[in-house]
Amino acid sequence: MKEDKTKGEPRENNDKLELKQVIAEQAIEGEAPLSSNFSLRKILGGDILTARIIRRQIWLVILVVFFVIIYISNRYSIQKDLIEIDQLQKELQDAKYKALSSSSQITEKSRESNVLEMLKNNKDSVLHIATQPPYIINVPEQ
Repeated sequence: MKEDKTKGEPRENNDKLELKQVIAEQAIEGEAPLSSNFSLRKILGGDILTARIIRRQIWLVILVVFFVIIYISNRYSIQKDLIEIDQLQKELQDAKYKALSSSSQITEKSRESNVLEMLKNNKDSVLHIATQPPYIINVPEQ
């Protein structure tokens, strides 16, 4: 019996060790990351999305994607505003040139020599240049 007992003990220890190893292997298999080595095929195939790391951080990924979309749309709207500002500045410059041109034309037409020339050409007008200098009227103060 001693022999059986001694044979039994190592066998029990072996069984316990094997059981512990099997349990440890199953626990390691369940906890092991599914994506220990990433390849392009796994990424393009969508296997990366089943990785535990990705599943755990999905809300962070969604938040980052949301901020990227906000950033891109903000940049697009800013570029659109800059284009509109450039167009408005060109229109303003054109309007300034037009105003300057109109002002110079009005100044040219309203000069005394041009007004006299127009009065000579238009014979219907009773306006003419004064031949006498203006009178100075002195009003006595009371």
